[in-house]
Amino acid sequence: MIRTEADITAALDALRLADDRLHPVIDTAGVVPLRRGAGGLRGLASIIVAQQVSKASADAIFARFTQEIDVDDAGAILAAPDEAFRRVGLSRPKQRTMLAVAEAVREGTVNFARVEAAPPEDAIAELVAVRGIGVWTAECYLLFCAGHPDIFPAGDLALQAALGHAFDHEARPAAASVALIAERWSPHRSVAARLFWSYYATVTRRDAAPAPAAE
Repeated sequence: MIRTEADITAALDALRLADDRLHPVIDTAGVVPLRRGAGGLRGLASIIVAQQVSKASADAIFARFTQEIDVDDAGAILAAPDEAFRRVGLSRPKQRTMLAVAEAVREGTVNFARVEAAPPEDAIAELVAVRGIGVWTAECYLLFCAGHPDIFPAGDLALQAALGHAFDHEARPAAASVALIAERWSPHRSVAARLFWSYYATVTRRDAAPAPAAE
């Protein structure tokens, strides 16, 4: 599990040994942050908010969301009026996803302890069974909130752009190509993903990494 900065350092050392191409990426990226987020409903809610918006926007929306609604309580989310979601700036699709997740938690079809203990493919399957939760959201939950050590969200556009830049691709590589490239970095793909988000932030001066809620 990825729990501490020491875990990041150890995985980066292993990645240096595993792939010489990562040496300049590591040197350019600088500090690779832990970005460990809260688990459970709060953590998944923060990842939902982070979908397709900048980190700054996600941080602002989630801060308002937590002031308006108890995001640790599925019942509170389900009971919140439409106006509460509008006030915090949550889109209607994300509102529907949040309500679907809260309902799944209340019914027990999503159990976070089970998700975090399961193999990645089973955990992802449980989460994506909820309407509105895609593979990217499930992978980011496992990576940031559950601390899984070997997840690489190949569908993330910033990661695709970062790999394309680092490895001199003429065009941004597709998700399937990124997943294939990342196989070489197993069992440290979660730190490889953090590395390439940091690399992307350095070369573009824009932080595109998801914004998980703090523990």
